[in-house]
Amino acid sequence: MNAKTKKGYKIKYETDSGTLIQGNSIKLLNKELRDNLKGKVNLIITSPPFPLNKKKKYGNEKGEEYLKWFVEMAPIFSNLLTEDGSLVIEIGNSWEPERPIQSLLHLECLMGLVKHPEANLRLIQEFICYNPSKLPSPAQWVTVNRLRTVDSYTHIWWIAKSDFPKADNSKVLRPYSKSMQNLLKRQNYNSGKRPSEHNISEKGFLKDHGGSIAHNFFEMEAVDQNRDVRLPHSVLSFSNTNSSDYFLSKCREKNITPHPARMSGGLVNFFIQFLTDEDNLVLDPFGGSNTTGYCAEKLKRKWLSFELDDGYIKQAILRMKDPILKE
Repeated sequence: MNAKTKKGYKIKYETDSGTLIQGNSIKLLNKELRDNLKGKVNLIITSPPFPLNKKKKYGNEKGEEYLKWFVEMAPIFSNLLTEDGSLVIEIGNSWEPERPIQSLLHLECLMGLVKHPEANLRLIQEFICYNPSKLPSPAQWVTVNRLRTVDSYTHIWWIAKSDFPKADNSKVLRPYSKSMQNLLKRQNYNSGKRPSEHNISEKGFLKDHGGSIAHNFFEMEAVDQNRDVRLPHSVLSFSNTNSSDYFLSKCREKNITPHPARMSGGLVNFFIQFLTDEDNLVLDPFGGSNTTGYCAEKLKRKWLSFELDDGYIKQAILRMKDPILKE
């Protein structure tokens, strides 16, 4: 597809619902596109380049430069959001250069973001994404000198301009446990006062709501092999097909190395369903291979994604060719 050149950026791919732009998202969202998008974005969901000590192909600042760059995004994002919109952002852990101690940089980034005097943002909730398949990192202190354990999770922070952003946890229920399924069949349980002083009513747990309320801990693989992982369907369905999905299959076929820091499509699905309605606008300023645009397209949301790198743009376009999006 031929790119359409605009002032300072190129439109690389379009559908009826979304647009993939090549350009510096932060500059564009603070200048050329600022007024057009002001107060119109229902959800910004993104995984910015992490503050790593070694430069990666996808680009990443370090130390104080990273902190300054990160915090300056706060008023830009706030300007884009609707009054009940949300910002969901994944911030990876970081370590001090050449030292086996964890940096506070990811926490400083969070604090700087929510305390920026011009942004009026606040932290709504923290989420943890546990992934035991992550490679040992930092390798120097885990696999070489064997002084530290593997970093197997990342933080995902839900931030908003209002104490009451749009959200509906009934849209992201997880399957009931087997014991709860049995309880619903029996239609009775041991009610009354608990040692915790909670008073459990006789019928409080007898109504079938279609599932239980999701937790803020995403177990992408089982911690305990003797029990089922009960992720919301929006997360589990994507995770179960991830290794054999269209995008990865095409990357293998074309001998393409996929973007190394893709945000979990299951998590993107979860937050889109949890925090938006159909036809709402979802934006990802660091689109990479455009997992966000793909999920938004599939869930019938409008979307806007940005990416600088030509190689990742090609991957993003490849992802959007998935026949499932035409169903």
